[in-house]
Amino acid sequence: MSEESRETLRYHVDGEIVPASEATVSVEDRGFAYGDAAFETLRAYGGEIFRWADHAARLADTCETLGLDHGLAEADLKARIDETLAANDLADAYVKLSVTRGVQPGTLDPKPADDPTVVVIAKPLPRGGVGSEPVHDGPAALQTTKTRKPASRALPADAKTHNYLNGILARLELRVTGADEALMLDPAGNVAEGATSNLFFADGTALKTPSLDGPILPGVTRRAVIEIAEEEGIPVEEGTYTPDAVREADEAFLTNSTWEIRPVETVDGLAADGDGVEGPLTALLSRLFDRRVEERYYDGERL
Repeated sequence: MSEESRETLRYHVDGEIVPASEATVSVEDRGFAYGDAAFETLRAYGGEIFRWADHAARLADTCETLGLDHGLAEADLKARIDETLAANDLADAYVKLSVTRGVQPGTLDPKPADDPTVVVIAKPLPRGGVGSEPVHDGPAALQTTKTRKPASRALPADAKTHNYLNGILARLELRVTGADEALMLDPAGNVAEGATSNLFFADGTALKTPSLDGPILPGVTRRAVIEIAEEEGIPVEEGTYTPDAVREADEAFLTNSTWEIRPVETVDGLAADGDGVEGPLTALLSRLFDRRVEERYYDGERL
């Protein structure tokens, strides 16, 4: 971020709106010291958070996993997000909400979160919906990594915490190939997800995605895409798949809150859909996703 941007943007830190350049937390905060924190990455369309209820529920689940009883009402967290958007005069934005256990100097043992740290940051994004520009650098090159997702009993995959070492190690491997996203496998060698995304692919029989029975983050956009496909009568299968199933697929795409739906161009250097262009199902689901965003968050202005 440029110094100019840091002077312009304003963040929400522990109940106060402050310039981004002054937004700090203690070096003894457990979110900084141990990654002992929950967070959500959200997207605002037209001043409203996409599927806020889903994000709030997942945040609550993560906090429960961490034993982090922050004592804040969902409405309070939402108000801080709204205040951050208003302070930056943003209607379309990337938003990150973080809740840490707070400042607890001493040992690794967590104590009750009597004074949690709550931070909201927001940055501008293009308008979403019909006719919108994608918030990514085009179709992704996907590369299978040696770094695997740990078993959920070792590190719960459905908990979205500040500890992102697993994904960072996978992304570091991409420096060798120049790929855009890591294709991470589970401990058994089956396909799990991307470092920051969920995976979908199609083989002519169904739209397929790894099941949440594996070490998979229950992505909010993942859920939205499944709902859209089912509403349109597109067969959806959640299962266990080998890397070869993805490499041999007719097409594939990735989802997350920022990218929405990002086509996959290549998998381990092999062109998806035979020629590395966006597949027809990917294109259809992207259009349907944009249309629903347009209807829900922009009152159908471009329809």
